[in-house]
Amino acid sequence: MNSNLKFDFTVNKENNTVNVKREFAGDLELVWEAWTNPEILDQWWAPKPYRTETKSMDFREGGMWLYAMISPQDEKHWCKNDYHKIEHQKNFSGLDAFCDENGTVNTDMPRTLWTNTFAENAGTTIVHIVAKYESLADLEKIIEMGFKEGFTMALENLDQYIEAQFKLRQQNKIDNKARVTTYLNFPGTTQEAFLFYKSVFKTEFAGKGIQRFGDIPAEAGHPPIADEIKKMVLHVELPITGNHILMATDAPKEMGFTLTQGNNMHICIEPETREEAKRVFDELSNGGNITMPLKDMFFGAYFGEFSDKFGINWMINYSEK
Repeated sequence: MNSNLKFDFTVNKENNTVNVKREFAGDLELVWEAWTNPEILDQWWAPKPYRTETKSMDFREGGMWLYAMISPQDEKHWCKNDYHKIEHQKNFSGLDAFCDENGTVNTDMPRTLWTNTFAENAGTTIVHIVAKYESLADLEKIIEMGFKEGFTMALENLDQYIEAQFKLRQQNKIDNKARVTTYLNFPGTTQEAFLFYKSVFKTEFAGKGIQRFGDIPAEAGHPPIADEIKKMVLHVELPITGNHILMATDAPKEMGFTLTQGNNMHICIEPETREEAKRVFDELSNGGNITMPLKDMFFGAYFGEFSDKFGINWMINYSEK
């Protein structure tokens, strides 16, 4: 997380609450989507080295999110959130609980009543989070279990990954000519795959070659990169037939990412103008599912993501040079 962004964490033992104010370097629409879309939640909700896997989610008043926190040893710890009140892009509340894979509540563990309020502030978004417990004993148990450390780490996961990935992607594009690329995600096998593709197409890696998570410069406010992730591929580009570009990154489970066949490949369109980026995004996403609205992002691009009405994944990325 950018160290200049607001982050306050306080515990109030008089009313059994944890109060968090956390600023995100993104607009309201983007941040709201990150908290309410299960595909995005699976990428950041769990503190490292755990990862999140959603079994089902029905984001509506009276609906439920059923998910598992999965350990490095693949042990699943099930949780659920029963949604109470939702005001679109303003706030939502829900009662969280430890449970089994069918949603049956574990009554021996504390339940958390979450109330999350969203407010846009000059290009950033502040989320005010209140976690309330039935008793002081429940609050103290959650704190003892490492709530602050785990939640802080979870909030940083998505910021760190996206910021680093797209900073490097921008550096690799040296002009503003339109191009179409294919963006791939691998669970740690990007180098193996791209060395294979390189041998088949007999081409050379573009830009800075294979860039790794360990190459990310240390910045104040960012958590250190875990040793087991440092050698993984952060970004690589390879021209193939007809000057088409394959691009890729590892999406390690240690950072909370869950890859399944179908969500690990996007067609990435990089138009010459901002206007063309909006036109293509609006028309292609019509009738589909927008997972990241087209907006000016903190990493310097006009960017959006969606699946079209036929289930094909797309990215639209426009960067001025």
